[in-house]
Amino acid sequence: MRLDKYLKVTRLIKRRTVANEACDAGRILVNGKPARASYEVKVGDVLDIQLGQRPVKVKVLQVSEYATKENAALHYQVIEP
Repeated sequence: MRLDKYLKVTRLIKRRTVANEACDAGRILVNGKPARASYEVKVGDVLDIQLGQRPVKVKVLQVSEYATKENAALHYQVIEP
């Protein structure tokens, strides 16, 4: 799954266009390297999200095309809030 879509499906970022812009600006790091929106997310990847005042570091636990509001947080584990 593309990185921008993963961020939207898991509700880490509200809109896919915002996720796409964040990737283009270099605010999303995958395994310590800046990633493009087209990067294919895999289980085990570590995402550093630098949006707003609080950076978030999460580990990808699963990748699926759809997630409900209740189980969206099961797709990742927060490493550093």
